[in-house]
Amino acid sequence: MFYSNWLKVLCLALLFNVPTAWGASHQASTPQVQAELVSSAQQVVAGETITLGVHLKIIPHWHTYWQNPGDSGIVTTIDWQFSRPSEVSEILWPIPTRFKLGPIVNYGYENTVTLPVKVKVAADAKIGEIFKTTAVVDWLVCKEECIPQQVTLTLDFPVVAAIYQQSINNPSLDEASSQQPQNTAWKLKLEAVKDGVELHIPHTSLPVEAIQDTWFYPYQWGKIAQSIDQIKTVNADGIKLTFKNGDDPLKANDALDGVLVVKEKRGNNLIARGYVIHPKLTVASSLPNSSAVDATLTPPASNSGIADLGIVSALLLALIGGVILNLMPCVFPVLSIKALSLVTHSQYSQREILWQGIVYTLGVLASFAFLAGLLIALKAGGAQIGWGFQFQSPLFVIAVAYLMFAVGLSLSGVFTIGSSIAGLGGTLADKPGYAGSFFTGVLATIVATPCTAPFMAAALGYALAQPALQLILIFLSLGLGLALPYLLLTAWPALHRKLPRPGVWMERTKQVFAFPMYLAAVWLVWVLAQQSGANGVAIVLGGMVLIAFAAWLYDSTRYVGIKAQIIANIGVAALLISTLFISYNYLENAAETTKNAVKSSVNKHWEAYSPERLEQLLAEGKPVFLNFTAAWCISCLVNERVALSQPEVIAAFKKNSVTYLKGDWTNKDAQITDVLTKFGRSGVPLYVFYPAGKGAKSVELPQILTPSIVLSQLQSSH
Repeated sequence: MFYSNWLKVLCLALLFNVPTAWGASHQASTPQVQAELVSSAQQVVAGETITLGVHLKIIPHWHTYWQNPGDSGIVTTIDWQFSRPSEVSEILWPIPTRFKLGPIVNYGYENTVTLPVKVKVAADAKIGEIFKTTAVVDWLVCKEECIPQQVTLTLDFPVVAAIYQQSINNPSLDEASSQQPQNTAWKLKLEAVKDGVELHIPHTSLPVEAIQDTWFYPYQWGKIAQSIDQIKTVNADGIKLTFKNGDDPLKANDALDGVLVVKEKRGNNLIARGYVIHPKLTVASSLPNSSAVDATLTPPASNSGIADLGIVSALLLALIGGVILNLMPCVFPVLSIKALSLVTHSQYSQREILWQGIVYTLGVLASFAFLAGLLIALKAGGAQIGWGFQFQSPLFVIAVAYLMFAVGLSLSGVFTIGSSIAGLGGTLADKPGYAGSFFTGVLATIVATPCTAPFMAAALGYALAQPALQLILIFLSLGLGLALPYLLLTAWPALHRKLPRPGVWMERTKQVFAFPMYLAAVWLVWVLAQQSGANGVAIVLGGMVLIAFAAWLYDSTRYVGIKAQIIANIGVAALLISTLFISYNYLENAAETTKNAVKSSVNKHWEAYSPERLEQLLAEGKPVFLNFTAAWCISCLVNERVALSQPEVIAAFKKNSVTYLKGDWTNKDAQITDVLTKFGRSGVPLYVFYPAGKGAKSVELPQILTPSIVLSQLQSSH
């Protein structure tokens, strides 16, 4: 039992990747690193200086980090403690080497390294006492995975008179001394060029003919792009090194501080030497701002590109996006109604058919105008909203699910609305009434809002940032695009002559077209399950039973007494309305609980999005794939099934160490709305890829994904 408990403790320590502390002596070991505290003396003298160092022996294929770790990693630190207050220098860093893993470039050490410091012993140290030194050393050791580790090392020195002090030769400290970068008096020139800087090294400073490799290691991250190859050019004047700008590029007269490591061939050996340089940037007159070029490498804080779109371009994009919206899966259920409508109306005159198309278009435009007005009112009240926002309300989802189910029942022939109230929508498909066509346009708008078609994103992003009049115009243009295909079909006489003649087959066709409506209702019930859990599903299914009962009761009492019919209809209507409003409070409260449960769920290949998690990953320079989705967005679900959940995509994410973050906008989420706004979007889906490297520029992917699109983006980032 004793050994079992200790084994559990050890496994938990490895599982949670906590820094591991090792015992205190002048030596300590972890599974990857052997550490030793070394010294240049065996005794110390009060007020004199000695050299101490932490010698690390690292197992093959693992490494620790330099003072600038590079695109990821953590710098090694030493916390010194002495029995008497003493002065200690910063670490005297030996020249580093670089490690590349995909697009990530890190700076550090492999095999062995000694990190020396200078210690001036306390002047009040008494002869004969023991001068105690303690070093608490923290490092991150990495291969493909990284492990933070900590050891505590101690050394004790007797304090002696100066005549008794003896220095010793320590091979580790000698090696560290030979690897210290040298100060130079070179006359260097650093000039700004497009997207970067050029460092000119005079021919007299280095033996150009013997140089095999050069690499500049900046002390500060972000001044140059560390993950991009440094281009070396040799000419008659010397060597020119070209660097790409980093996230925090140099400005005029800024110094580029760091170590230039030059590998020279000496016989059969390759000798690495380091040179401390700090040239200041000069800017050519032809490039007045090149040294301070803004590299927007984080999610954009504003939408200057969207803001510059212009009203004409926005109207055109909205029109095209509306046309494409007809092809999106959200609108498919209504396409069946419109298709049947064309067949049904084929027996009427061209003028009558054209008016059906016009009235349908008016229904779409009126709905989009209403939606625009609602958005304006909500924005005026300070709400953060976007395209499809109404589907974030469980009550609205229930209402649309009921509507789809009721339309399906009507198409199946369970009930038929009399011609006197045709405008309520029951005769959408089989009656020529204008009210039916108008309502079909309303229905098309309702089911279109969960989807965002290509070209719509920019137009909607622009619209939501504009005054009320321009917002309404853009929404009307979008509505016109949605209605345009059907309007053109109704105005095309040649098509009418090719349509089949009405007959008995139409009744069967109408019944077949009921099933897309049932499928839409099933989808909406699933959406509600994401918002409000199993109890919400029970509520909506119970409501559908009541709707079916109401439909049967209505149709079966059509030819009985008016009084009984009115009583039955009023009773059923009151019951349905009461069910909606009684359940509303429960659904709103359950939505937040379900939302939190979804965020805390564990998934094999994605994590729940949070601003803090994204910020952490980007700060570490790790690649991130960001997916903003919603359960009510059918195109989002199709993309996830067709592209993002495919084995080859999941494997590519894992191979490239890409963290897949999914932001769920099914319920209201102000943080996600804010990010969508920053990217110029008013709704989902939004797919953003951040390549590896601190400050890497984000890339937006198309709204319709395939595995090849995702894999190609991952490949191009290398």
